[in-house]
Amino acid sequence: MAGGFAQEIAQTSVAKAVGTVQTISGNNLTIAGDTGAATSVTIQDSTRMVRTEPGAKDLKSATPITLQDLQSGDRVLVRGKMSDDGKSLVASWVIVIKAGDVAAKQRQEREDWQKRGTGGLVTAVDAAAGAITISNSTMAGSKATIVRVSKDTVVRRYAPDSVNFDDAKPGTIDQIKVGDQLRARGTRSADGSELAAEEIVSGTFRNIAGTVISADAANNSLSVQDLATKKPVTLKIKADSQLRSLPPMVAQRIAARLKGGASGNSGTGAASQAAPGKSGEGPSGNGGSARPAGDFQQMLNRMPTVSLADLQKGTAVMIVATEGTASSQPTAVTLLTGVDPILTAAPDSSRAAMLLSPWNLGGMDAAAGNQ
Repeated sequence: MAGGFAQEIAQTSVAKAVGTVQTISGNNLTIAGDTGAATSVTIQDSTRMVRTEPGAKDLKSATPITLQDLQSGDRVLVRGKMSDDGKSLVASWVIVIKAGDVAAKQRQEREDWQKRGTGGLVTAVDAAAGAITISNSTMAGSKATIVRVSKDTVVRRYAPDSVNFDDAKPGTIDQIKVGDQLRARGTRSADGSELAAEEIVSGTFRNIAGTVISADAANNSLSVQDLATKKPVTLKIKADSQLRSLPPMVAQRIAARLKGGASGNSGTGAASQAAPGKSGEGPSGNGGSARPAGDFQQMLNRMPTVSLADLQKGTAVMIVATEGTASSQPTAVTLLTGVDPILTAAPDSSRAAMLLSPWNLGGMDAAAGNQ
């Protein structure tokens, strides 16, 4: 029956709308589309409505529902006849994924990324062999992992102007290059040196160490003098940008690490101050292979927040940001103040900024697995 649904949808529908239910009034819905446009949908007595699960590939397990079962926040795919102005749709079919099912799916996938995930900087790519080598630099040192990519691996690529997982687009292994950041989840080898990836997401991020030139709270922007390039950089600050103040003790231990003067104790410096457990949100969990990275992200989440108004001229900062595009400024993912000891200790300021790289994706609020 459900298979017949799918065939009939394909054969009889002339237009579609995909999005999230905003309002329900009588037999009319307002749907917020994924591109931002809103569509008004009219449900008729003849409209067929079914409920399916997140990630379902077909409608074999779909179950009939009614308009009364719909709620704000539910995800819907509507098929039917579009009005001439393209703003309203008379529905012949409505496929529904309940908001609660989406939330449960996201929660499960977050936990799976944390349990079976790893991540770091890409150090080598062998596209022909389907092998990507990543290095996860923690306070305890660096660890290399080979990520194996097969034809069944889901490959995604972060958008150059977004850090949200659900903005990531389908990608290929050929797009991944040395210096990118990559997160993967899958099955580890017995010794933990390899991971057979079920899903990977990668992107190019900028590491900036410098001093504040000016902060514009009205326009949510920040200008920084990059110590590596000796040039100013203007960044966007968004609601999900992490702006934190690094505790002096942690900054001093990281500085000692960069000087090469503390290999043992500094290896647990930042990590030892964070409670063990799950790491930050999104595909940032590193499972058991690189726990200090997850612990550092936990610690970041507990550090005092700072605002743009707190970033006075001359404030030393370390920033991980998106790459940006020719038409858009990079966006700050993670920004830390209180980093003066680190920048003093590292003549190569880019090396200091790179220390943040394995952890920066943990600043994302979007959960892995958003559908």
